[in-house]
Amino acid sequence: MHRRDRLVISCEHAGNVVPERYRPLFVGHEHLLPTHRGWDPGALTLAREMAARFHAPLYYEETTRLLVDLNRSVGNPELHSEATRHLSLRERREILDVYYHPHRKRVTAAVAEIVAAGECVVQVCSHSFTPELNGHVRTADVGILYDPRRPGEVAFATAWLEALKAADPKLRLRRNYPYIGKSDGVAQVLRRVHPADAYVGVELEVNQRYVEAGGPAWPKVRRTLVETLAVALQVRGGTGPDG
Repeated sequence: MHRRDRLVISCEHAGNVVPERYRPLFVGHEHLLPTHRGWDPGALTLAREMAARFHAPLYYEETTRLLVDLNRSVGNPELHSEATRHLSLRERREILDVYYHPHRKRVTAAVAEIVAAGECVVQVCSHSFTPELNGHVRTADVGILYDPRRPGEVAFATAWLEALKAADPKLRLRRNYPYIGKSDGVAQVLRRVHPADAYVGVELEVNQRYVEAGGPAWPKVRRTLVETLAVALQVRGGTGPDG
């Protein structure tokens, strides 16, 4: 049975907001908040544009990832940063209950509802990456992360990358870069729950140099990503340019 595609957008590192009660924890760490450690600059803007273009639900959280990282599982040592990992177990659980679990539950419930209706979820997790990390310059403008063991994700990522190459040959495109697609994250957790024919999850990674530079290049790359997403969805035979 062919499942109809339904697009879902999420953005786990949408902002660098520090809730008032936790501001004392960031004394001495303030310099990290505007950086890639604090959030994914540009990711929410792009996520909103994709959601608007395809009339897709968008789930995001603007609390800084330095309080708790929504794209890491409980138990992952990167779940909490140096600003919060010293807190007691009770305090860390309170943070999870207020800022982590609600986002995870919203996304999980939305995906489960679509799958239960006999449809297939295509989830795009909108992220961005710092141009340079630990002295290494990242050699991509756009990366698409996916699990190479899931044919639907391979095909979808390939279609999107091919559309991007055709739309703008100057873009430096990479697969599973700058991170491994099957590493810990929201998409990886959902892959364990839903079969490959019911869930296709990719993480979109855009180089933050576009946001940092400003000017016309950043809006242009966003337009290109949105329009080529339409092509990739059409290739799947599911959601087209008009939702």
